[in-house]
Amino acid sequence: MAVPERNQIIKKLLLSIPAALFMFSCSQSPPEIIHGSIELVYYENGGKPVERFTFFILPNDNDGLEDLDELWLYHDWEGLSWRLTGNEWIKEIVGRETWIGTRAIAVEDGPLPRGQFRAVLVDKGGSRTEKLLSFDAPAEQKRPFPFLSVAGDRYHIESQYPQQNLLVYDNEGNYLLTVMPASKEGSLSALGLPSQAESLSLWARDPSRSVSAFTDIVPLRD
Repeated sequence: MAVPERNQIIKKLLLSIPAALFMFSCSQSPPEIIHGSIELVYYENGGKPVERFTFFILPNDNDGLEDLDELWLYHDWEGLSWRLTGNEWIKEIVGRETWIGTRAIAVEDGPLPRGQFRAVLVDKGGSRTEKLLSFDAPAEQKRPFPFLSVAGDRYHIESQYPQQNLLVYDNEGNYLLTVMPASKEGSLSALGLPSQAESLSLWARDPSRSVSAFTDIVPLRD
């Protein structure tokens, strides 16, 4: 082989090495949806309950959660889709796990669809993954809407849901904490509310059916 020809081959090999290293350094791991959940929530809305979905997934990305870009929820049969970006989804910390999602999935008219949904997670490099989720709650609310009242130092709950949660807010409506009362009626002082607590709402749940209901906020003082 002539020397000039050999030098040309070596030059091409050397030029190809940085390109290969660059491609390797920019490689990304595809995201993963470990778990997903959908819960139907009824909101009191001044006596006219409306439906919302709470939709969360447990993601995994070896490049870090900051590499996640978009989260979609599709109902292919109805042709519906909802899109969330990293600036829009909520992060929920459960133990050592970080879930992302929203509590505001809704449609303009009529009830939300039931059946099979498809969650799609996309990272900033365009890699995507999806997971099928099924939700088969009753087509309409089967229980009476729960009720919460406060009088003096007493609270009173009327609910046919198996689990009761009292959400506590300050005077600006900011959420403070959630309290699970021991009974449906009792003393406010026994709940151990913080000094800045000014109002409550009832979040009644049926975890086995993934259905819950939120009452309007009730002030602690007249």
